[in-house]
Order: sequence, then structure tokens, then C-alpha cells
Amino acid sequence: MLEIFLSNYNALFEALLITIKVTVSSLLLGSIIGLVFAFFSISNIKLLNFIAQGYLILVRGTPMIVQICILYFGISSILTLPQFWAGVIALAFHNGAYISEIFRGSIQSIDKGQMEAARSLGMNYKLAMRRIILPQAFKRAIPALGNQFILLLKESALVAYIGMTDLWGATMSIAGSNFRPLETYIVTGLFYLVLVGLFTFIFGKLEKRYDPEKTVKRSIKRTKGITIES
Repeated sequence: MLEIFLSNYNALFEALLITIKVTVSSLLLGSIIGLVFAFFSISNIKLLNFIAQGYLILVRGTPMIVQICILYFGISSILTLPQFWAGVIALAFHNGAYISEIFRGSIQSIDKGQMEAARSLGMNYKLAMRRIILPQAFKRAIPALGNQFILLLKESALVAYIGMTDLWGATMSIAGSNFRPLETYIVTGLFYLVLVGLFTFIFGKLEKRYDPEKTVKRSIKRTKGITIES
């Protein structure tokens, strides 16, 4: 295995960067899609609720590899998409459904009294949502978003089947040339394991940093400090 790593580490690290780029880009785009459909879900307009439910059923009812192939091979007959963006859009479309449920749950977990208090202060719905509700909802969504990012990182291997040389795509190419698939797959598995461990650590730190309970405690301590000085 060490021999495989040493003879192919350049290709593997280049592919690793592509995997990270695809994953991060998909998460950012998927978060935007998810936020939009989260608002559709909590809207009082039945048509928007219907669209959000239809989107969730479509994504949950079809495999991701089918969605990737439809987007790349199907739509490419009408609109030419680079492999990178075809993969990113497909992954974002798929994960956006699950992220929308994360955002919907975190928004609805905020006490309704906060919205009522903001409206009583003269804020309209959009302003209250942007300044009061969403900042708290994003903090509460961090743990679930971290889990979704890890899932997305592993699911990104599917973009290899549309010709991208991500980590799994490079692995299949290396295994096909050295005729040692088992050892090559183990090396790649270690890459994914280290990557997942690294991002799990990062999101764990973010979760602790933006834990709502700890944020409130820090605010109380600062308030007490100001009171004592006064």
C-alpha cells in the first residue's frame, strides 16, 4: 500500500482538492436551495408548500446517481455543462432537500414570541426574520449541517461516473493501471477517513463556539461585567 501511495500521491492529492472543491461548492449552493425551500415549507401559501413537498418527494424517491446522470447526460443535449458544475449542481440539488428540512426545523425551533416582539418594535416580517430569527436558526443548524457535509463529502464520489477525476475517479484510474484494486481502494479509504475526521473536528469546534446556550451564558457574563463596572 505504501508503494501505491508513494507512486501516486501527486494524482491523489490533486484529486483530493477536487473532491473538497466539489463538496464545499455543493454545500454552499445546496444551503441556498435549502433555505429557499425551507421558506416555501413554512409559508402560508399552499402552492409554495406543494412545490416544497414535491421537491422533497422527487429527491428522496430517486437515487443520486440517477439525478447526476440526468443532469449531465440528459440536459447536456440542450445545455452544455462542464463536468465540475454538473456534479456540483446535482449534489446541491440532492442535498438541498435535506438541508431545507434542517433549516425548517431550526427556524421553527425559535420561540414565536421573538417574532412577535420584533414585530411589536416596528420590524416587518423580512427584517425580523433576517435580524432576529435567522441568526439564531443558523447557529442551531450547525450540528446537522456538519453531519450533512460529511455525508456530502462521501457522496461526492459519485461524480466520478460522469468523468470527473475526483478522489474516487483517480482511484479507479490507478487501480485499472496497477491491477492492485484492493490495496488502492484501502489507500483511498484512508484518505476519506482522514478527511472525514478533519472536518468532524472542525464542525465540532464550530458547534461549541456557536452553541446557543453558551452564547447566552457569555452574554450574561458580559452584561454582569458591565453592571459591576457601572
